[in-house]
Amino acid sequence: METKTYGGPTQILGTLANKVAFSCIVDDQGVDTGSDGKKIIPAGTPVGGDNDFLADDQKPLTTSNDAKAQGVLEHDVDVTSGQGNGTLIVNGYINEYRLPAGVTITPEAKAALADGKAGKVIFFKRNK
Repeated sequence: METKTYGGPTQILGTLANKVAFSCIVDDQGVDTGSDGKKIIPAGTPVGGDNDFLADDQKPLTTSNDAKAQGVLEHDVDVTSGQGNGTLIVNGYINEYRLPAGVTITPEAKAALADGKAGKVIFFKRNK
């Protein structure tokens, strides 16, 4: 008998107010394969790169926990088979206590996201 566990995705937003998000393409570059054989980029991971996401939404973004960050993934993205579709938060409030284990945001990424072209992503820690 096969057992499956169901549940909703982790909500990383501290509030839904002022959330602005766009669909995006995420590349599998630099993503390690997990013990289950899948390449999953977890919700809350900063992504970006050299291209301007707002100018060309067809160029894939990569994980970018640095000054090239352009937004934060709202949900997990499966890139096991190559590029995957994601939802990129470019404006909103992220509760760091809700980020999945292993996801941390560097000061460089926080600075880039707080002064983004499309909005501001603010990080805070509340209600652990």
